[in-house]
Amino acid sequence: MEYTVNKLSKMSGISARTLRFYDEIGLLKPAGLADSGYRLYGQAQVDLLQQILFYRELGFALEEIKNIMYAADFDKKQSFRRHLAELTKKRERMDTLIGNVKKSMAAMEGEIIMKDNEKFEGFVAALVDEIEEKYGAEVREKYGDAIIDAANARVKGLNKELYDESERLRLAYEGKLKEAFEAGDPTSELAQEASDLHRKWLCVFYPAYDKEYHAGLGEMYLADERFKAYYEKLGAGITEFFRDAINAYCTRM
Repeated sequence: MEYTVNKLSKMSGISARTLRFYDEIGLLKPAGLADSGYRLYGQAQVDLLQQILFYRELGFALEEIKNIMYAADFDKKQSFRRHLAELTKKRERMDTLIGNVKKSMAAMEGEIIMKDNEKFEGFVAALVDEIEEKYGAEVREKYGDAIIDAANARVKGLNKELYDESERLRLAYEGKLKEAFEAGDPTSELAQEASDLHRKWLCVFYPAYDKEYHAGLGEMYLADERFKAYYEKLGAGITEFFRDAINAYCTRM
């Protein structure tokens, strides 16, 4: 069956303007043109659009989707398996958050007593899953599954006392880091105090401290734009300074 832009738009829920844009950037080309000049889409394009929407739902950028789908080794069946795994994980996180909201409402009505650590259910797990997805393969290869699995379990089971302690340490090391950055020397006593506070913060989540892992985090903060953007709010250039301070700290240990 063939579809015009308007018909495909109504069926898929994607605006006609978006479909034209996908054509312009080479993400979803029509099968051909009608005599009238209108774009026509066939079964292959319908299937491609379905894949695009799955990837969009999982947060992929359009350029990433294009690179994945038009790679020589793209496997549609394997892609659907990955979609199913990721969407199942997403559903489990949403179910946990829904349960959190229901418990909170019941607690406000006096129907139950909600423990403090229960108030964080879903949020911490989502953060762990996000980090695992982005860095899991790298850190598991370097440190082994047992260490990372134990660390993830600890983070997911974080209670309010440990969470409060982690926040206290985070604010402390960030304050000390900013003060040291303004002084300008990553090897200074101030910078090393900031690095030691960062080590203590890290140990809340990963008790089996490893200085190579600590130094690797400094490199990751600088290399990953999301972490870099977070630290750069404290001062332009502070992420590189922090990396150097951590390296100096780990070298001295």
